[in-house]
Amino acid sequence: MVILQRKFRLHWLLPLALVFVAMSGGDAFGQEDAAAQVAAAAEEADAAPSYYETAEIDYTINTLIMFVCAVLVLFMQAGFAMVEVGFNASKNAVNIIFKNIMDLSIGVMLFMLIGYGLMYPGDAGAGGWFAFGGIWGERDAVDTVAGLGDYSAAADFLFQVAFAATAATIVSGAVAGRMKFTGYLCYSAILTGLVYPISGMWKWGGGALAEWGFADFAGSVVVHAVGGFAGLAGAMVLGPRIGRYSKDGKSQPMLGHNMPLAALGVFILWVGWYGFNPGSQLTYSGAANAEITTWIAVTTTLSAAVGAFVAMLLSWVMFKKPDLSMCLNGALAGLVGITANCDQVSLTSAAIIGLVAGGLVFSGILLLDKLKIDDPVGAFPVHGICGVWGGIATGIFGTSLPVVGEVTLTRMQYIMVQVQSTAIICAWAFVTMFTLFQILKATGLLRVSAEEEIEGLDIVEHGMPAYSSGSTGGGGVPSPTPAMASTVVSTSVSPVPAQ
Repeated sequence: MVILQRKFRLHWLLPLALVFVAMSGGDAFGQEDAAAQVAAAAEEADAAPSYYETAEIDYTINTLIMFVCAVLVLFMQAGFAMVEVGFNASKNAVNIIFKNIMDLSIGVMLFMLIGYGLMYPGDAGAGGWFAFGGIWGERDAVDTVAGLGDYSAAADFLFQVAFAATAATIVSGAVAGRMKFTGYLCYSAILTGLVYPISGMWKWGGGALAEWGFADFAGSVVVHAVGGFAGLAGAMVLGPRIGRYSKDGKSQPMLGHNMPLAALGVFILWVGWYGFNPGSQLTYSGAANAEITTWIAVTTTLSAAVGAFVAMLLSWVMFKKPDLSMCLNGALAGLVGITANCDQVSLTSAAIIGLVAGGLVFSGILLLDKLKIDDPVGAFPVHGICGVWGGIATGIFGTSLPVVGEVTLTRMQYIMVQVQSTAIICAWAFVTMFTLFQILKATGLLRVSAEEEIEGLDIVEHGMPAYSSGSTGGGGVPSPTPAMASTVVSTSVSPVPAQ
């Protein structure tokens, strides 16, 4: 009986023991799984980039892309030089190239010493008209990640000084063939060191126009209109080149000596504009920034293409044959017109902007000729007139209505802000530069003598020819065929190409 009871107890206890063991083992395995999951999560957290590592990645991407864009804009100096050389006489080619090199060289030195501090004075310039932030010499402390900005100060300086040199070199074409080299150096120093940075501060440095809600994404007004109106002032004070107009006031075409070189210059400028406009996005890392940067490139391309086509059609109708110089003009006009608004317009709007720009540059060139203002490369129609158009078009077609204080501007208010701000910047550039050119004229530093102009500035100013042999050409107003030249003379109109 006792033995049977013990067997019964064993039979009853055995299942309980198995259940207990199973439960104990399950808990142990569960704890091991949980521990493994915690360890995996910790490894994953260690592998994920921290805030500071993400900041370093963004800083690196933005800095390197900005540097590439700065190089593209700096290389636009070569485009300006080739356009101007091609559209002018070979006897002035060395002088033209010299001026373009000096625009960049003087621009770098003076923008570092004065210009950058005037353009970006920090809080001292907020909402104002003038302030100075000191000599540029900042260098990022890359060992302090928390102190990193969106991009390096050095890349920003290179990008900004390239814009300053662009504004200066626009004027070179308007005064080609007759201005003293010394006087030009004086002009270049004043524009890059004072005039351009001050007007740039009004918008990009947080100045008064920025407070008003003025929009100019990449510089239709701040860069191109400033250079264009400065060029107009120079052309007016200098007067026309010898032989540009006959005694009875009729226009005399002065043909450029190398149209292929001029066309190459326009292609260089077009490519350089992909640093100018998309580069002005400033930050490029992340999907949203990448999308808007490439969209800017598309609107820029479309406006240039439409501008070139429209100018070509107008010249075809007017002169009975399509004029290459006008086509090149139109491409540059479309590029200038879209520069202020390339970030906030639709494709349809970009096409309209290019269409109007192509018409404006064609009409502007003919208007200057009627007024007997000799602009050998049409710098004012392309950069001045189309720069103004770009500023106004931003108010008309821009999709981002600015917020001033806590109030979003209406469409009409936006347009008025664009018109007023554009007028202020253009007036500043024209008045200051007109005054400077008058001072240079009074001091004998402005224009070479008639004999020197006829001989050519390469020999007179620099003692060297651009070519070992060949024709010097008349320079300035290319016409693709003799028939075109006769049409120009008979109608007292000459198609003047633009830089």
